[in-house]
Amino acid sequence: MDRDPRIPLVFRERTPSEAAARARDFTEDLARRRSVRDFSDRPVPAALIADCLRAAASAPSGANQQPWHFVAVGDPVVKQRIREAAEAEERTFYGGRAPGEWLAALRPLGTDASKPFLEKAPWLIAIFQLRQGVGPGGERVTHYYPTESVGIATGMLIAALHRAGLATLTHTPSPMNFLNEVLGRPRHERPFLLLVVGHPAPGCTVPDLRRKPFDEVATFLEAAT
Repeated sequence: MDRDPRIPLVFRERTPSEAAARARDFTEDLARRRSVRDFSDRPVPAALIADCLRAAASAPSGANQQPWHFVAVGDPVVKQRIREAAEAEERTFYGGRAPGEWLAALRPLGTDASKPFLEKAPWLIAIFQLRQGVGPGGERVTHYYPTESVGIATGMLIAALHRAGLATLTHTPSPMNFLNEVLGRPRHERPFLLLVVGHPAPGCTVPDLRRKPFDEVATFLEAAT
């Protein structure tokens, strides 16, 4: 059976106290992360975005096929085109396509079809899911677990950007096929999510949300002692 060459694992084990401290610090830091809709136009270096994308690209994936592509957009002209196309879809969504129950769920967040942050924020990161790849002979190769894999990579990207001191917003206008046209991506790549990235505007506020209690989202089945 063919298999990749094997190399030694590079793994750094932590002492119990160090592991506990690192887990606690990471949890407290991520708990402060909030979705932001009011961005500053303050510049963010492309190199910083690239480092965060490298972290995302290290995510595990089905059969190590890495079924993702990230397009980081800092060009104002391209951002304007994305905003125009996204707002056209959003007007249709808020104007009748969305069921009333969905609109009611969104109402406390105060969202509507206007998306100025798509131009104001210094970076938009379009995340594409590759349903198929291209083999060494140019043949199509099926990707396995692409949605799960891209979801993991996206979570790692959001965490990396937050750790770098940047604010983010996950934006999912539906449908998002316009991203293929605006960004020149092939048809076999499916838009997965549009991530808005930058610094919060001065005086930025966010909804006073509450998370579910921990015992509602996690269950432990430990060995009997």
